[in-house]
Amino acid sequence: MDSLSPLTATGQTLSLHDVVSSDSPLIVHIDFKSPYAFLAIEPTRQMLKSLGVVADWRPFVLNIGSYLGTAKLAKGGKVAAQSRTQEQWSDVKYAYFDCRRYANLADLTIRGTVKIWNTNLPAIGMWWIKLHEDLNAQNQTDGLLQRYMDAIYLPFWRREFDAEDLDTVFNTLVQIGAPTEGFKAFAEGEGRAYNDAVQEQTFNSGVYGVPTYQLPEYPGPDGRASQFFGREHLPRIAWMLEGKVGGENSEDKAPDVAYELPSDIEAGALEKCASEPGIVQKQTGLPVYFDFKSPNSYLALPGLLSARDEGIALQWHPFDHKPLKKPAQQQPEEDRGTRHRRIRGEYIAGDLQRYAPHALHDPYLATDCDAANMGLLWLQEHAPTLVDNYVERVFLALWRDEIDIQSPEVIADLLDAVMGETAFDTGAFDTGARDAYVQGAGLQALAQAYDRAREQGVSYAPTFYLGSEPFQGRAQLPLILARLRAGV
Repeated sequence: MDSLSPLTATGQTLSLHDVVSSDSPLIVHIDFKSPYAFLAIEPTRQMLKSLGVVADWRPFVLNIGSYLGTAKLAKGGKVAAQSRTQEQWSDVKYAYFDCRRYANLADLTIRGTVKIWNTNLPAIGMWWIKLHEDLNAQNQTDGLLQRYMDAIYLPFWRREFDAEDLDTVFNTLVQIGAPTEGFKAFAEGEGRAYNDAVQEQTFNSGVYGVPTYQLPEYPGPDGRASQFFGREHLPRIAWMLEGKVGGENSEDKAPDVAYELPSDIEAGALEKCASEPGIVQKQTGLPVYFDFKSPNSYLALPGLLSARDEGIALQWHPFDHKPLKKPAQQQPEEDRGTRHRRIRGEYIAGDLQRYAPHALHDPYLATDCDAANMGLLWLQEHAPTLVDNYVERVFLALWRDEIDIQSPEVIADLLDAVMGETAFDTGAFDTGARDAYVQGAGLQALAQAYDRAREQGVSYAPTFYLGSEPFQGRAQLPLILARLRAGV
């Protein structure tokens, strides 16, 4: 593959050796069959425009079947063939649910696909355009590349674009006024070989999903370009592209992950993305399903406490989440799915450390949180105003101070500390009563709490709810808070 000659046309050259480098400070990897990449296009464009940055847009063709199983729908929407586990189906269904609410917010259409499309032909079309247009032009609204992306994304997600038909891709080039002479031969020969080689090299460089953003001028701990998966990282990417570095004592703190919303978003737009319009105005708090041992739950804490400070009552629900799985060591012979899971696992661990306020000593903690959770339930029953303080203390004890919260004695000390800072008559909450609770009613209450979480369909920590509508991850907080403020 490395022996392939660079592609050259009209002064533009594409080389395999450019896979992890670029003349642009930002490489953006997309795939036309990814709804998440589709939703990232406009926010990315807006960020680039605001910063005056030119991006290097590149196709990365997902091999979804290797890590998420396969499925094909028959007429009428029934599954005709599939190889997915129940967990994989749950992930897919949530992904489409999540994407549709943000699509509705942006007046875009996302219809679930009838199969997993092979999008190599549209990718080859992108390479063709990149051979005929320089980087600056590729980023212009009226440029060929941007118009090509819109001419495919918009009809594809309306189920009006055949991504596996060469004539369809060719006609798209005609539609936008791109050069077409020699394209079909390119797509079936040199362009296909180049695309295949680039896809493999890009995957091996650590790109496993889309949208993925790489910053060649900002090397990570491994010496490779800093890499971010998902549009929720755009605040951090913009911060870095502005040349900011922050630091523990800096006033210019790095922003957290967030699906940012337009500053002028209106209640009408928010209502269009709600699955249950009007239900939230009856909601007095925000249900939070979390796990103390979940690093993502810990990293969500500052955002949740900030929401609390503006009047949002937090309703904490313990959930026994599976610990983050440590990625396996690289093996000489790995199939595509195994390699994907390893690369993804390595990225997730690094991403957690990147956003953490301090080094996380072990993101793969398998701590038994039953004692801590029973302490929570006991406080909710006897002193609910102290719950937020308690939750914060337990999180900090586990993740910052590296204290073993499996010990009932440790939990008792944390409870005493919380109550000791208040005007409560601590004598009314003696340790004997707490011990009796942990050994009896607490066990039953905890089992019921875990059952309720499972019945609710919770599979990720943290998960938030507006009515019966789930939101996974702290990046969802801007939309959640906007909806709560607007009562939709």
